[in-house]
Amino acid sequence: MADAPTQDKILKEYPRLKADDTFVFRCGKDLPCFTRCCQDVTIVLTPYDVLRLKHALRIDSTEFLNRHALLPTAPDQRVPLVLLRMEGEEKRCPFVGPEGCRVYAHRPWACRMYPLGLAEPRTPTAQDNRFYFLLREDLCHGHGAGETLSVRRWIEEQGIEDYDRMGAAFRDLMLEEFWQKGEPLSPEKRDMYVMALYDLDRFRRFVLETSFLKRFTVDEERVEVMKSDDEELLEFAVQWIRFCLLGQKTMRMRPEAPETVRQKAAGAPAP
Repeated sequence: MADAPTQDKILKEYPRLKADDTFVFRCGKDLPCFTRCCQDVTIVLTPYDVLRLKHALRIDSTEFLNRHALLPTAPDQRVPLVLLRMEGEEKRCPFVGPEGCRVYAHRPWACRMYPLGLAEPRTPTAQDNRFYFLLREDLCHGHGAGETLSVRRWIEEQGIEDYDRMGAAFRDLMLEEFWQKGEPLSPEKRDMYVMALYDLDRFRRFVLETSFLKRFTVDEERVEVMKSDDEELLEFAVQWIRFCLLGQKTMRMRPEAPETVRQKAAGAPAP
């Protein structure tokens, strides 16, 4: 498949679509490209993608990451990536069969969006804000083959609104300058990032079964909700990453928290 357009190219060259702008597209088993778009493609998973997929497969987050995810690393990589692991020589999505997607109701955000893309300048202004754009690839025969659809209708019909709602806090986190100007994460901090945002079942144990709640003040009702609600736990995880990696005051330490914890939170070296 063709290489994905760069963010800079999208911002400079792609026509910008608003909610009521339209395009013509359809996807179906009768098209020669059916499911071919599900191979030899890089799917970047969001935390909410992993949450939905592990529930669909009825496995915990650790097993999902071990079986179905790749976490590429590079010396200068600032933002950890979680990619869907493709299978076989064709590099095919593990959830796709002859009849189509076996986890369709829980498919990742990127799969739901196609053929739309979404771009957002790092420092949006009134004149230069987030916008949709149309992806066109030679492989896809769906362009111009269906009915006229508005961007608004596509988003509604593909169930994208829930993904946008749950992804808002993560998206805002990733727009922080820290990821552009900061140093690459140490292995320890990288593991913290992946655990908190993607390995929610392990993060839940970290919060509930270690001394975490003795060191940090967390509303008791919220703790009870997080015991079984992954969505609430994910929102909490974003706050935790802002605190422990970006140094933002999104968490409150208990007065009796050990001094070493206080110094670490303040950015001071522990004795």
